[in-house]
Amino acid sequence: MTTLLRIDASLRLDGSVSRALADSAEAAWKSEHPNGVVVRRDLGLHPIPAGVWPALVTEKFGAEVPAGADFTDPVEAKALAADIIGEFKTADAVLLAVPLYNYGIAQHVKAYIDLLLTDQDLLTGTAVAGQPIIFTLARGGGYAPGTPKEGWDHATPYLNRIFGEVFNMNIRTAAAELTLAPVTPGMEELVDLSKVSEQDAHTTAGEHAAEVARSLTSNAA
Repeated sequence: MTTLLRIDASLRLDGSVSRALADSAEAAWKSEHPNGVVVRRDLGLHPIPAGVWPALVTEKFGAEVPAGADFTDPVEAKALAADIIGEFKTADAVLLAVPLYNYGIAQHVKAYIDLLLTDQDLLTGTAVAGQPIIFTLARGGGYAPGTPKEGWDHATPYLNRIFGEVFNMNIRTAAAELTLAPVTPGMEELVDLSKVSEQDAHTTAGEHAAEVARSLTSNAA
């Protein structure tokens, strides 16, 4: 039985493009693995407390907790980190749905990644090497080469660096751009392009998920 770990990061439920793209990927996954398990972690609705990572790092290096610091209890921090790291390392595939906020990743996504990076096996790139991960990304503006905001997307390169180069995972990406065009004054002329980008991303997300599911089935045969 295969396990898909789905991680959502959008602060919204209704209208979230990154969640909708992840829905398409999950549906394609389930069509290939109707008896497979989908494990969910919603960082958008249930963010990791800010004091967890400082508590872990402080204890790791044997430092004293500064007086008045708002750190999570180390026992609780360790338990949460073990849960998060364990489900990540044991998943057969990961589906990560992330919106672009303020040209980068939101603090709750960074907090999640920081916890993963406390695990030595993940940090050395041995724990999940070759494991497939699908990014479903939503960007409110346009960041393609030649656009005014080219290079302003600081989230995608960071995600690629951590999950691809540090964790040595096999990345597939489905990204929708101009997602704010339908609701932002001054972007009216980009609405049609945004619809095309979003539809293409849904198709790509489904194709990636189906491909990953089939490859895992083939490897298990």
